[in-house]
Amino acid sequence: MANDRMLAQVREKQGFIAALDQSGGSTPGALKQYGIPESAYNGDAEMFKLMHEMRVRIITAPAFTGDKIICAILFEATMDGQVRGKPAPSFLWEDRGVVPFLKVDKGLEAEADGVRLMKPNPGLDALLDRAARLGVFGTKMRSVIGKASPAGIAAIAAQQFEVGAQIDAHGLVPILEPEVTINIPDKKEAEAILMAELLKGLDALPADRQVMLKVTIPEDADFYRPLIEHPRVARVVALSGGYTRTDACKRLAHNHGMIASFSRALINELREPMSDSEFDATLAEAVDEIYQASVVKV
Repeated sequence: MANDRMLAQVREKQGFIAALDQSGGSTPGALKQYGIPESAYNGDAEMFKLMHEMRVRIITAPAFTGDKIICAILFEATMDGQVRGKPAPSFLWEDRGVVPFLKVDKGLEAEADGVRLMKPNPGLDALLDRAARLGVFGTKMRSVIGKASPAGIAAIAAQQFEVGAQIDAHGLVPILEPEVTINIPDKKEAEAILMAELLKGLDALPADRQVMLKVTIPEDADFYRPLIEHPRVARVVALSGGYTRTDACKRLAHNHGMIASFSRALINELREPMSDSEFDATLAEAVDEIYQASVVKV
């Protein structure tokens, strides 16, 4: 079955996860970085059309294959779109050998107790049903930690596991993403609280359940090793979190068993006016650097 092959790839294959899931709030910035100013489009429909064209250009590039990219996380509009006449998830798996995931959160609540929980998502069940029909294997959802707050971080972990159970009920594998902001002064303390809460949640999972975890690269190398080795964890992946690609890759290379799931660090040097050959070469360079940091450890 395709799902069995996807699961084996997610658990075992060397490589990294490409995060192509910028949503409404971050899309204007991503397009501007790409070389398309806000004056070039009117309204969300045109904006998301341009973003879809950018993502199609990325995932049809020669370097974007399962040789080095294990999975790709898609935004909802990308999942619903077409790539060379196929639904995007089908193209990724059938033509590129890349496992499709979907970003499912609807953004963040205002900060409380030093954290930002995910907003309510009443349409999640319908979205998960649609994703499963389109061949999506798993999901990703993000919340943010801005302070070493025991109560806040406990709430983050509880919400992630609660929604993760809802996702699992639809036959999809959830990536839980409790992001620790990289520049907070008590980052190490926040990471210690977070790991304790994640281990508590993992220990409470049924024996036949597995999740993935997407976390900020820790201050201390190999700090998250207990999560990587936990039997309920299929994979632990790292977000770039605002680090430059060079810095993120250097930090990641010191964390054994952790692979990248980079967004900005993957696409930041791509520009719309580039020729196809220049675009492809720039993307290939980023893919190679992130792949090396994911599989060759210090």
